[in-house]
Amino acid sequence: MGDGRDQVSLDLVPMSLIAPRLKKVALGAALLGVVIGAVVAVFTQFWVGVAVGAIVALPTALPALIALRRGITLQDNVIRSTGGFRARHVDVAAAIGAELHVRCGRVSEVSIRITDSAGSVAVPLALYTDDGGRELEILGLRGLADALSRSESVPAVAIASVLIEQLRAEARDAALGDRPLYRAVALVKSTGGSSRAVLTDHEVAELTA
Repeated sequence: MGDGRDQVSLDLVPMSLIAPRLKKVALGAALLGVVIGAVVAVFTQFWVGVAVGAIVALPTALPALIALRRGITLQDNVIRSTGGFRARHVDVAAAIGAELHVRCGRVSEVSIRITDSAGSVAVPLALYTDDGGRELEILGLRGLADALSRSESVPAVAIASVLIEQLRAEARDAALGDRPLYRAVALVKSTGGSSRAVLTDHEVAELTA
């Protein structure tokens, strides 16, 4: 999927699920600012009311509007990560490094950080609780695995194998313990060390053993 012209979403939580709520938050904050600003303007001056309304609305509305611009996509082996007013690009096929990051907690996260000569970008792959979780959609995983497999970076190719095994596990509806990405979380938890870890090459290999 990564080698065609079709753009593939790499958003762990699709924007279509959260956009309506973000829009409501932004609209609610804006309306509250307008109402409070109008009241203040009645008793003081117009520009004072505008300033107060902005102070009330912007701290909530602006972050919500910025969040609407966030997204991660893959097209022609290139990952584009948009956050706020800036975007980063990484050519996965030209990757010089790839790492699996695990953050353990009440909700644990597995992500991949891919680096090329111009910079790096992180892509969340899964979120897990003790009894369930959310994993990157199949098209995203497949496109990412395809792009990583084209890299000359050994770690990138190794992680591509992990994603392929993850796809196979999802296809047969395997239990969490049989899914490589969940095993990454279990591996870090079993060490009893830091709640954040970057898996070594040996640990990545263990995920598909």
